[in-house]
Amino acid sequence: MSKQRRAELLLLSITLVWGSTFVITKSVLDENSPLFYTSLRFFLSAAVLFAFFPKRLIRIPRSAITSGSVLGVFLYIGFAFQTVGLQYTTASKSAFFTGMLVVLTPIVHFIAQHFLKLQKKALKVGNIIGVICAATGLYLLTSPSDGGFNIGDGLTLICALMFAFYIVYLDFVSDEPDKMQLTFVMFLVCAVLGMACALLFEHIDAHYTAQYITSLLYLTIFATVIAMGVQNRYQGDTTPTRAAVIFAMEPVIAGIFAYVVRGEIIGIGGMIGGGAIIAGLLLSEFSDEIPGLKRNVIQEITSSH
Repeated sequence: MSKQRRAELLLLSITLVWGSTFVITKSVLDENSPLFYTSLRFFLSAAVLFAFFPKRLIRIPRSAITSGSVLGVFLYIGFAFQTVGLQYTTASKSAFFTGMLVVLTPIVHFIAQHFLKLQKKALKVGNIIGVICAATGLYLLTSPSDGGFNIGDGLTLICALMFAFYIVYLDFVSDEPDKMQLTFVMFLVCAVLGMACALLFEHIDAHYTAQYITSLLYLTIFATVIAMGVQNRYQGDTTPTRAAVIFAMEPVIAGIFAYVVRGEIIGIGGMIGGGAIIAGLLLSEFSDEIPGLKRNVIQEITSSH
């Protein structure tokens, strides 16, 4: 099996795991504090990594601490908005809104490339069409007949933007030699920020039932430690476009889980909207592959910048 094919299969496997997390987290949040729960998830994730790789994590260079801290801030803000948002919206809508990160990433990259040493990329026609298509999908997904646009949807949209910043900055620090150290710092920053926010902004409520503990362990081990470790290690072995197409399947998988486990139905308008969002994600990511979509609409900044 080729290096690229192995990487893509691993990325698909973690996409399946991530798709399942929306319905699991939604169920847990019925009776538990979101910020405290998120903090525990990352504390345990950092502890698991340290337990298995103590020699690699006992001494971490300053570059990994700096890069991991920035990534941790973006990642935590994204997870915090997503988790709190899940209290007010459905697991299906949360997944589709989170999926907006794919169309937001090229825009964030275009802006960030003028401040960071990133590969220069202009916005393509496909990126713009993708945003329009995805925005149309969001409108249909949040039509009054399908529950309307609520605060949970808005919070999750902010989550998608933060995840887009995370992906762009991860590309910026992709040359960091030890991805395990980077991931550990990232988890630890998320854990500390999460506990601080929980103590400051919420009345902590945690019911340590079998479901709570099982869900926490699943999200910690499979959806956080293994999944994010795989992403950080193997995403660079395939193209960004192929990786994005794989990740675009996450909301579809989440919608299936939500229907089977919680009986969520997004309606005809929601289904069409969800399909439009997926189409927008794919159009944006294939903008470099399809002749009609790869024409520049906004030119790059000149090299003097």
